[in-house]
Amino acid sequence: MWSNHINYYLRMRTHQLVLSWIENELSGGRLTVGGRLPAERTLAEQLKVSRTSVREAIRILEAMGVVRAGVGSGPEAGTVVISDPTAALGSALRLHVATQHLPVADIVETRVLLESWAVAKAGPDAPELEEASALLEAMAAEDLAVSDFLALDVRFHLALADAAGNAVVSAMMGSLRESIQGYAAELTSGLPDWEATASRLRAEHQDILAAIRNDDGGQAARLVAAHIEGYYKEAGLASAGTEPARP
Repeated sequence: MWSNHINYYLRMRTHQLVLSWIENELSGGRLTVGGRLPAERTLAEQLKVSRTSVREAIRILEAMGVVRAGVGSGPEAGTVVISDPTAALGSALRLHVATQHLPVADIVETRVLLESWAVAKAGPDAPELEEASALLEAMAAEDLAVSDFLALDVRFHLALADAAGNAVVSAMMGSLRESIQGYAAELTSGLPDWEATASRLRAEHQDILAAIRNDDGGQAARLVAAHIEGYYKEAGLASAGTEPARP
């Protein structure tokens, strides 16, 4: 049994080693999405691991959606990189979020951490800010359904996260998208006046966007943290450690 555990960790280590090699090759321009990995023997020699370990690592990466392993000979043979590794990270996180009951307080805390950092780093001329501005206009439409407002709200926050230019942060925020929209929808029942809340949220969005465009990352970070936590508290949750009642 112990030998099985050792083999498992060896496979995981090799999978991480191969993934790191792919990332370095992509960053260095020596490999592109659509390009082929070296043969198993060659890659094993480069990484100083066994061919069996490389084969197992490639199977893991194929399951993650990073590579596609072809068989036989000809143009379809070999292992092809089909996705940037950060996309696989997003997929893995989305799968975890979808299959786990994550506490709302944990999601809120994670949002504050990620989004505060992101808006502090976002450039005032980042193209994603134009998308964020257009989303704010759409949120001001008359007779907008609550569900549509919340969907636009999530897209606005994702656009701000993307403006930081960090692919991992973007992947993490994207993985939380459904959870954010889901808990926000649940909390609307605890709001005394949705129209007043929607008006306040739009105003806060405008202030956050203005702070980023004024290159005041510190103010943008403070505003987005207060914005996220404020919605949570207005719904009747006294603190981030209190969970909403579940049906």
